Amino acid sequence: MSEKRRDGGFSEEERRQIQARREHLRRQRIRRARRIRAMLVMAVILFCLAIGSVVMAVAGHFGKKASSDQVVSSGEVNASESDADSVSLDGAGAGAQDGQSGAEGQSEESGDGVSAIYGVSVSNIGWSRFFADNSYCMTPSDKYVTAFRATLNGQPYGMTGTVTYRANLSGTGWLDWVEDGNESGKADGNEPLEAIAMELTGQLAEQYDILYSVLQDNQWTDWMKNGEEVGAYGVGLPIQGIRISVAKKLADGNSYAGNIDPTKPMIALTYDDGPSSESTARILAKLKEYGGRATFFMVGRQVAKNMDVVKQMVAQGCEVGNHTYDHVAMTKEDQAGLTAQLEQNNHLISDACGITPVLMRPVGGAKSDAGMAAVGAISMPAILWSVDTLDWKTRDAQSTIQTILDNVKDGDIILMHDLYSATADASEVVIPELVNRGYQLVTVSELASYRGGMIPGKSYSQFRPK
Repeated sequence: MSEKRRDGGFSEEERRQIQARREHLRRQRIRRARRIRAMLVMAVILFCLAIGSVVMAVAGHFGKKASSDQVVSSGEVNASESDADSVSLDGAGAGAQDGQSGAEGQSEESGDGVSAIYGVSVSNIGWSRFFADNSYCMTPSDKYVTAFRATLNGQPYGMTGTVTYRANLSGTGWLDWVEDGNESGKADGNEPLEAIAMELTGQLAEQYDILYSVLQDNQWTDWMKNGEEVGAYGVGLPIQGIRISVAKKLADGNSYAGNIDPTKPMIALTYDDGPSSESTARILAKLKEYGGRATFFMVGRQVAKNMDVVKQMVAQGCEVGNHTYDHVAMTKEDQAGLTAQLEQNNHLISDACGITPVLMRPVGGAKSDAGMAAVGAISMPAILWSVDTLDWKTRDAQSTIQTILDNVKDGDIILMHDLYSATADASEVVIPELVNRGYQLVTVSELASYRGGMIPGKSYSQFRPK
């Protein structure tokens, strides 16, 4: 007969077995709970990391966009109607507080690089892309400006102030002052601007002047500055173009657009067919060493391979120009084909550096009536040359050096090609020598700005002193 059971009929042995089983199950539950807790913690960590990665990616995307908008954030009225609202200055000065431009647009350097960035709204097209300081922001020949806006690039960190401006709108008169990226005019209307005025504020106004000029009746006005009105209003002349430049005040109280002294000789070095990673970089280094600038008429296929070089051009104040996407001669393309070549290259260069070219150079210098009509329709002048080094043919540095130094005169536009190491060799000699002879090495747009200016659809080979 079995052992008598107590406490519900379980024997001592059965109670020990049950207790052991309960203890085993308890420990299993604890281990399972710990595993679940660990898994939950790991899941939370992984989730947070994933969210953080997404946030960083999004922040990086918009940070790059904001940076690109501020750098240049610069311009293309030479956009088709489909580009009407493609890029704006909205937010370019975002984050401004206490009269100080946003920190991302500021520089911790000396401040010599403060420059204007601006865009215009064109009748029946819309807002342009961004234009760099002292660029020729022009409408197509049958259009006019209905609004404009501006901001600053390179403002020294901690320096107070911003840019303010207003426009005279046809049929309305002078509008209220606005500042730093805001619209002045009526972009969604058809009334043209007839005059503008601009000022700097705060500490900026103590150290810098802002200069501006407008294109009316196919002529550029003289430079005005610091609140002066420019443009004939009330006489039915719409503004067809705007130029803006920020210049450091000189000891004698004067200031010049692009920080160029118009009383001294100046020339424009120009380079075609690049950029190249080696030769162009050497040319840029020598220009930087001697405080010079140049204009680079680039081929789209080369731009796509050398984006960083294009960015460096803009960082040094050089001018980016258009030499078609595929190096196609104007005389071998119909009007639509040439327009497509130029616009494709404009977009590519803008994507590379934030600034859209305002000048083009015909391949080989060949022109046609249809081609020049296409150039004018997208607001671009055509730039030729007065000194041809033939460096592409000779590939001889000494020949290039002698051609330049034996023939150069005030107002010349000099043609070279930055695909060749021999051209870089020559540039490393002629750049310091030209500076030593007293020439200012400027961009084509800078050269033109004090020598009569340019208008869309026309060609220019030199800008002699008046």
